Amino acid sequence: MADSATVIPIRPGTQNAAQQTPTTPKRRTFGKVLQQRSGRFQASYVVDGQRFLAPVTFATKTDAGAWLDMRHAELLEHRWKPAPPAERGRETFADYAHRWLDERELKPRTRSEYRRILDAALLPVFGNTPLKDIHPDAVRAWYRSLDPDKKTARTHAYSLLRTILGTATAEGDLDANPCHIIGAGVSRRAKPIRPATLAELDAIRAAMPPRYRVMVLLASWTALRFGELTELRRRDVDLDRGLLRVSRAVSWPAGRPVVGLPKSAAGVRDVYLPPHIIPALLAHLDEHAAPGPDGLLFPNTEGKHLHHGSLYKVYRPARAKAGRPDLSWHGLRHTGATMAAQQGATLAELMDRLGHSTVTAALRYQHAASDRQAELARRLSASTGWEA
Repeated sequence: MADSATVIPIRPGTQNAAQQTPTTPKRRTFGKVLQQRSGRFQASYVVDGQRFLAPVTFATKTDAGAWLDMRHAELLEHRWKPAPPAERGRETFADYAHRWLDERELKPRTRSEYRRILDAALLPVFGNTPLKDIHPDAVRAWYRSLDPDKKTARTHAYSLLRTILGTATAEGDLDANPCHIIGAGVSRRAKPIRPATLAELDAIRAAMPPRYRVMVLLASWTALRFGELTELRRRDVDLDRGLLRVSRAVSWPAGRPVVGLPKSAAGVRDVYLPPHIIPALLAHLDEHAAPGPDGLLFPNTEGKHLHHGSLYKVYRPARAKAGRPDLSWHGLRHTGATMAAQQGATLAELMDRLGHSTVTAALRYQHAASDRQAELARRLSASTGWEA
């Protein structure tokens, strides 16, 4: 006789719990719910090819879905109509700014910097204000409250506010951008960078620890950015052709190294080495670069990516010993670009060598070479054999 067992009768059309097939969440057929980096949820839907966003973000996905269900019901019952102009801009600046940042395709460092500016300078003032209530007078009052001695920080904060509100204007959430302060979005360098002389470069290099001396040479003679230099690996060095292949850069958002593409699309490039620095690079590869094809050319003392702050611990005393305490590390790149311009590099050649996608920055280095005009004039006369 078979073992006895408890039998649970099953009504027709049903299954017991053990036989039931697990249910999966139903895919939403109307609208879309996206979770933002802030943790809140943005609801949107499309009618006649145009996407409509909820005027606020929601604390839960369920709340966002309920809002969409109400809009769907309005459409089915022919009660739906677009929000009238008077209702645009009800979304607060904080909600819109978080959504704006979430929807942008940005490099990690740029995203981190935008978030820092939002938290420090914009959200404390405009965060709870509806977009439509941000008027030019409020923007001017906020701008005047910023520390005038921190010109770059003030420029960046204003530029970000203007950009965010410019997007809101283009999307129809605002009738006009309230940012109208002339010149507020332009950062002017307080003091122009004075390029280093060859003697100063040699003195700085000699004063650096041996493992970073070639880094000074490359920064000045190839004008690579710091993030490009510190991501260079053995496989990026082509000594047969005498060049460096630049295809990556490291940045430090939130204090951690993140490897990505260079600053701009033009940053992916081959940079030819002046022949006189190749012997030093060969010696550096033998003595200081990390081993293997993926070994970093300029690792820190632990074999990892070199941080800007760590480099400055040895760069500051080196530049001071050379009599150039004012020369930033970026000043070495500026020096290299200026030397290239002085040797007759065209604008296109400068853009290619520096990895610039626009002419504006490259033009600065051509202008920096203008002090050679007098020397050029003297050479023109000398070519004729004329003597004063």
